[in-house]
Amino acid sequence: MKMKTVREVALDVLLQIEKNQAYSNLLLNQTVQKSNLDPRDVGLLTEIVYGTVQRRDTLDFYLEPFIKKGKKKLEDWVLVLLRLSLYQMVYLDRVPDRAIVHEAVTIAKRRGHQGISGMVNGVLRNIRRQELRSFDEIKDETSRLAISTSHPLWLVKRLIKQYGTEVAEQICLTNLQPPQVTVRVNQTKVTVDEAMELLQGEGVDVERGHLSDDALIIKKGNVTHTNAFQNGIFTIQDESSMLVARALGLKEGMNVLDCCAAPGGKSTHLAERMNDNGRVVALDLHEHKVKLIDQLSNRLDLKSVQGMAMDARLASSHFENESFDAILVDAPCSGLGVIRRKPDIKWTKNAKDIEAIQKIQKEILTAVVPLLKQGGRLVYSTCTIDNSENEEMIQWFLDHFNEFTMDPSLNDRLPDHVSINVEMNEGSLTILPHHFQTDGFFITSMIKR
Repeated sequence: MKMKTVREVALDVLLQIEKNQAYSNLLLNQTVQKSNLDPRDVGLLTEIVYGTVQRRDTLDFYLEPFIKKGKKKLEDWVLVLLRLSLYQMVYLDRVPDRAIVHEAVTIAKRRGHQGISGMVNGVLRNIRRQELRSFDEIKDETSRLAISTSHPLWLVKRLIKQYGTEVAEQICLTNLQPPQVTVRVNQTKVTVDEAMELLQGEGVDVERGHLSDDALIIKKGNVTHTNAFQNGIFTIQDESSMLVARALGLKEGMNVLDCCAAPGGKSTHLAERMNDNGRVVALDLHEHKVKLIDQLSNRLDLKSVQGMAMDARLASSHFENESFDAILVDAPCSGLGVIRRKPDIKWTKNAKDIEAIQKIQKEILTAVVPLLKQGGRLVYSTCTIDNSENEEMIQWFLDHFNEFTMDPSLNDRLPDHVSINVEMNEGSLTILPHHFQTDGFFITSMIKR
């Protein structure tokens, strides 16, 4: 059987994302592992898939005048084929337009019939001959921002309401940029300088992080193929989420609960911050995800992490009251801070999803209250930038559990330049994607009196 080309593979992946709401990052990883694509094509596949999902509504805006019967009359695969072809024509410059059109027509012939391939050929050739329409045609300012940055209108309205138009635009524009690859140095093994030398010795171009002092930014090279990775010198993790472990203010020997731990990035960081001297109980709902925590702990040679399959909402029936010195609730959330890493999120989530997940966030917070020692620290974090899951959730918690108070010492445990660039409230901060070119993240620290 003839092998599929990189664009046919991209079409299959995009159709699964469209039809089954599959997670783009997981599906792409699975596809790369199963396919026999030339390693040189993996980068192009990734770029086409992420870019097409990321720019979906902008691409449809451009396509609209060229599809006479309207996109709703098209079969799903034809619309996706047009989108991914147009994405390459508009946003990539490594492949000539005529080659993109030729391959799109070839795929259309193979999947459809002569009529469909003729239509695909006509649409793409007409686009080559004419200028793309201007966003100035859209008179409403909010709709124009939504289409030009390819975000759903409900989300843009919500961001404007919470942050104002200017900041909302910065967030949306940053969401279109590819995310940086960053790693966290395992300082139980080496210093940050030593880790840099090891990676550079294996041909990886690397520089220090901008936000967290144990972070390295990978400029060039595949870090997962290095001996340093196999030897547990570092973990792939976004810089903003590396601040969570600092927020807990840990000391060696502490007993710590991480309520929603898989795949274990923060649990292992907690262990590293205690120099692997203490106990980190890392809960996750699913057994197969607990295995990921165990695998990561083993690779990093950390003995103090104990993965456990358990619904955090039931934790009080398993552990004794006041048995933990510190608790981390890295809560399930809408993920609106990681859109550029998982672009399908903006198309699959809606306002009702946010309301539904708030209920779970409240249940988890309520369940862990009895488990924390008096004087202990509770850190609540999310990878969303939505106020209702963050500031409003914390206000709800403080209203219902008056034995907790905000922890003003949080600032002292974070790098100085964080508070310079980010607006911090007493005991909490929200990092927006454009602040440091990282994931959007929310962290709050509270003390139990």
